[in-house]
Amino acid sequence: MDLHLRFALPADAGLLLRLIRELAAYEHEPDAVVATADELASQLARTPPPFECLIAELDDCPVGFALFFHNYSTWRGRHGLYLEDLFVVPEARGRGVGRALLTALGRLASERGCARMEWSVLDWNTPAIGFYRTLGALPMDGWTTWRLTGEALRLLGVAGSEITPPERGPG
Repeated sequence: MDLHLRFALPADAGLLLRLIRELAAYEHEPDAVVATADELASQLARTPPPFECLIAELDDCPVGFALFFHNYSTWRGRHGLYLEDLFVVPEARGRGVGRALLTALGRLASERGCARMEWSVLDWNTPAIGFYRTLGALPMDGWTTWRLTGEALRLLGVAGSEITPPERGPG
């Protein structure tokens, strides 16, 4: 077994979209993905990109990904690493792929001076929860994720106050 991790490139957008769709199906939301390969490619080509992604290849075959970005901790005064999605195709599970992806992210977070690494997991995903516990991860009891999307987000934005842009100095 030859496991290789690499950063996703714009040319990987189609592969990434396929894996994202497989993740959505696993999470019982097969029709929820609206992202396109063109959007993902364009975003990966930005400097800096809005997200980064590691792709796991087992014997030269893509079998998983970890999509992440940086957030910020006001209490720690430093940025952190937020893992948006981690997915390993069913036939590659139990072969160390997920552990390798998380270990690589832990190394990146440490090298980049991150104060923490966080992610969310669905309450029913007991295999993932058990796996995360073996790494020493702990659930954030007492916290509930809240979300605005679609029309609710649009309406809130319509009602939002104007923002004064920052003053720019010379240069």
